[in-house]
Amino acid sequence: MEYIETEVKFNLSDVQSVRERIMELGADVKNRVFETNMRFDDVHESLFRNKSLLRLRRDAKNRLTYKSEPAIKDDQFKTFRELEVQVSDFTTMKLILEHLGFHQAQIYEKWRETFIFNDTILCLDTMPFGDFLEIEGKKEYIKAAASKIGLQWEKRITLNYLAIFDIIRQKLNLPFTDVTFDNFKKISIDFTKYRHLIEADLMNS
Repeated sequence: MEYIETEVKFNLSDVQSVRERIMELGADVKNRVFETNMRFDDVHESLFRNKSLLRLRRDAKNRLTYKSEPAIKDDQFKTFRELEVQVSDFTTMKLILEHLGFHQAQIYEKWRETFIFNDTILCLDTMPFGDFLEIEGKKEYIKAAASKIGLQWEKRITLNYLAIFDIIRQKLNLPFTDVTFDNFKKISIDFTKYRHLIEADLMNS
């Protein structure tokens, strides 16, 4: 099934207070899972160059996802056309992709706790380089949820996690491209240094 994925992110300095606020609003807790994501591309990096993503994800399930930019861009939200299917065997799906000419270009990991609130999906994401809240749903519901949680709209992030990582990697001259917890064990990130590069309103100013 294809649909337009609409979301924003917020970098969090105090995850626990945000989680408590989400719970106070009456959100339904779904689960907390560890994700392993593999980004695939061809030898020419065609998908990356076209701002598309082919991803194989393993958490409680295995899913293959293709994302591409919509015809009309939106500077208020992160929007992507998305196609996704569940697959029964992660390893076999990886082999199929490789036999089709794709290779594993990048790995990224995260812990994700999911909540449902007023037709929005709220995800508390622990990335190797920081903590974030991702809000997905209809545009008006996203803005309402952010306001109720007490987040400042001008601090929203419309970049995906790999784009955020790429900024960090270039600024810190990191020698790796895989976004794993092991790679970040001895690295501390101060996001105040990168606000103008990742927050939507500052990027567009």
